[in-house]
This record gives sequence, structure tokens and C-alpha cells, in this order.
Amino acid sequence: MTSGLGKLSARQRALLERWLPGASVERNHSWGLVETTVLEMTCAGARFIVKAGGDGDHHIERELQAHRNWLAPWTGRGRAPTLEHGDAEAKLVVTRFLPGVLVLGSEHAEVASTYRQAGELLALLHAQPVVIDDDYERRENEKSVTLLRGAHRIAAATVERLLAEIATWPAPAAVLVPTHGDWQPRNWLIHNGVVSVIDFGRAGMRPALTDFARLAVQDFRRDPSLEAAFLDGYGADPREARAWHRNRVREAIGTATWAYRVGDEQFEAQGHRMIAEALR
Repeated sequence: MTSGLGKLSARQRALLERWLPGASVERNHSWGLVETTVLEMTCAGARFIVKAGGDGDHHIERELQAHRNWLAPWTGRGRAPTLEHGDAEAKLVVTRFLPGVLVLGSEHAEVASTYRQAGELLALLHAQPVVIDDDYERRENEKSVTLLRGAHRIAAATVERLLAEIATWPAPAAVLVPTHGDWQPRNWLIHNGVVSVIDFGRAGMRPALTDFARLAVQDFRRDPSLEAAFLDGYGADPREARAWHRNRVREAIGTATWAYRVGDEQFEAQGHRMIAEALR
């Protein structure tokens, strides 16, 4: 095992030695704002992606759940990486390397066909068996209230206005489907014109409309033709107006407070903009 593994625990390194004996690190893909280490490695001529979580990590368990329960519609088409090894307790996952470049920051991020394919892929994920959850809306409301009462830089008057609005919201039963949780170009790869999906650390059972949230405040806002292409690929729009508004407010609160905690000022500014737009 070569350099690049310094942030991994002794247990994680031992598992990698067993799973990928003699492997070498080719590239470090870690983001830096969170404690997840992401390494591209080679072993016996094959390429892998290794993700290792820190002590407070909750993403690896979600990633493994997604691989084991929800990704077959994508992996069966070669549109998502396949799971090779995983240990939720050790917070370690190994997948086969998927070729391609990130859509984010590339010319493909402005091309309608990219979004049409992304819509088609998301529809495949959402088409799996649903769950009716009578308590989902109440839980999400409580999460937003907790965030607003925690550490952030949202103006006090805005906090009071948000709390007052959330107190009026209904809590109807919700239809939940497998969702990616961070559906946007930074988690799409493209190779020979074909879009694939990576990063399942926020995967979970949620309403389908939640996977529209990141695109709506970024890419669709920038170019409505990308939204049209996405919906052409996805099919019927699941964003019922009242539920969509509640989700927009929750996403805005979550963005502003999370970005503040990790020190991402640009993303925090986006969160404050999202709050202002949602309240309008």
C-alpha cells in the first residue's frame, strides 16, 4: 500500500490491505470540506474508488444501503459504479472505477442532452417500490426548526418569519421513493456522450421532488431550457406546488446552516439567496 492513506484509521487500512492487496493510490479525489477521504486506487490492473469516513461520518452507511438496495436500475446498465467491498461499521466502501469526467465545470454542463439523460436516469431510480410515511413531513419540519435554533448567520427577523411559517404547515402522509439526495452535475460523469451517476452518501427514502431541489436553484435557474430537457427525460413533473414550497424552504435553511458550519461562504450565500427567494 502506497502513500495517500494517512487520514484512514488503522482498521480501514487493514481492511484495504485484505481487500486490495498491494494496491497503490493513483489520485486523491477528496473534497476537503467534509471528513470523507476519496481515493482512486489500482490493484492487479483494475481501478477502484475507495471512500473512507471519519469518526462522525454518516454518509458511508447511506452509500452502502444505496448500493445494496437501490442502484440495480443503474448498475445493470453500466451507469453507476458497482460495489466491490463495504463495511458500514468501519465506514469504508470500495467500488469499481467508472470512467468519465465530471459534468460540473465541463462543456457538458450546458448541453440539453446531458440533462435529458439525467432525467431518464433519475426516473429509473424513482420508479422502484414506494413507501407511505405518515410522519415524514413532521420530522422534516422539526429538523428545520432545530437548524434555525442552532448556529448560523440567518437574520433574526428572517428566523422568526421562517419559524412562524413552518408552524402553519400541514403534515400529510408522504410517498417516499429511493432518492439520490444530491442530484446535480457534480455527481454526474460523462464518457463518450453517456451520463452516469456517482456519490450516494446522501441517498435515502424521500419524496421524488426532493431530487429536483439542487437543480432548481442552480442549473434550471441559469437556463430554463435545461429544465425542459430534464423533464423531457424524466416524465411527469412531481413538484406539487405546496409540497414543493415546503421543500424549497427546508432546502434553503439546510443549505445556509450547513455551509456556515463547514465554512463554505459561497454556498452559504447561495443558501441565504434561496431563503429570500422561497419567502417571496
